Amino acid sequence: MDLLTLTSLLLVAAAGFGAVNYLFLKAPPAIGILIVSLAASLVLLGLDALFPAWEIKAPIRAVVLDIEFSDALLEGMLGLLLFAGALHVKVDDLRREWVLVLLMASLGVGLSTVIAGVGFSWITGMPLMIALVFGALISPTDPVAVLGVLRAANLPKSLETKIAGESLFNDGVAYVVFLVLVGLAFPADGHASGLSGAAVLFVQEAFGGALLGAVLGWLAFRVMRRIDDPPLEVLITLALAFGGYQLSLWLHVSAPIMAVIAGLLIGDVGTRDGMSVETKRHVDTFWTLIDEILNAVLFLLIGIEVFAIAFDGAYLLAGVAAIGLHLVARFAAVAVPVALLRPFSDTLEEGVTRIMTWGGLKGGISVALVLSLPETEWKPLMLTACYVVVLFSIIVQGLTVARVARRVGPGAAAAAD
Repeated sequence: MDLLTLTSLLLVAAAGFGAVNYLFLKAPPAIGILIVSLAASLVLLGLDALFPAWEIKAPIRAVVLDIEFSDALLEGMLGLLLFAGALHVKVDDLRREWVLVLLMASLGVGLSTVIAGVGFSWITGMPLMIALVFGALISPTDPVAVLGVLRAANLPKSLETKIAGESLFNDGVAYVVFLVLVGLAFPADGHASGLSGAAVLFVQEAFGGALLGAVLGWLAFRVMRRIDDPPLEVLITLALAFGGYQLSLWLHVSAPIMAVIAGLLIGDVGTRDGMSVETKRHVDTFWTLIDEILNAVLFLLIGIEVFAIAFDGAYLLAGVAAIGLHLVARFAAVAVPVALLRPFSDTLEEGVTRIMTWGGLKGGISVALVLSLPETEWKPLMLTACYVVVLFSIIVQGLTVARVARRVGPGAAAAAD
């Protein structure tokens, strides 16, 4: 199937499922599209099981596999989504919360990876190093889902900045940790091997991505400052997000971190000192549309990815157990940094640990990372368990996080952490 046909099918399906959600489910748009696409996929799988002569599953599964979800997200959509998310986070707000954001995106990711990995190894008998790869791939939160639910939660600005900033940087750091562990677990797969190679890879990816994002964002800002043409300036931001992401992949530095840094610079310094009021309106409208359209397609893809899952009873049980691991690991990733900072800070809101634990939604990047793994005997188990965790996180946590925030957050009657 050619790219144009495939893109058309995805857009038609996303629009149709979005309309069904709007008219009947009334769920948040992205989560609703996921629920409808998953339900439709399960109905088709059920029909295939009841009427095997119809041969429903095989052609649909071939189309799903032809999409190459991992490449589509990691090498295309993710850069645009992270750039769009970073545009709406102000550097001044982030600067006030930078210590907690830094701790959660570093120490928190490490704790989450170890807890989830060791636990998954114990549950499944998987070799520890491979299980740590699983821990790394379910550690990143989904900034798209997180930023979406924040709009409905009506949280204080400082708490919203903590959650949004952590979700953006957590994504990039967890991706780098994943690459390092893949290099250690699968040294024959062409990744850097050994501890020294892993350390070099981490520094190259993380700091290289941040430096490239700052340089490209600054260059784009300097060009836009000399121009007063809203459509052209929108095009420059698009070129920055697309071109910078591809350049990062070519230079082997972290493309997600590049996109976040560039987006923060353009969204803060660029909008303040380099854009007219009209240009700001154009840029905001354009990137809001890009964010919402890609968000809809991404959650559609997550729903239909069920056709690639191995429906093995043991795998599904491991996935249910992994839900508990994911929540414990996420709690540690939040609670430890908060506990370290609480004696030195008076800006940690009531209920921050519980809100950020339940609001750490997993999403498309986890599915994309597990699909990118080399083919081994453990991959089907990891894919199924990861998919179960992602579905639980998006549907259950995503639909209830605003309610949790209202019940335990600032001003609620619940006790403080």
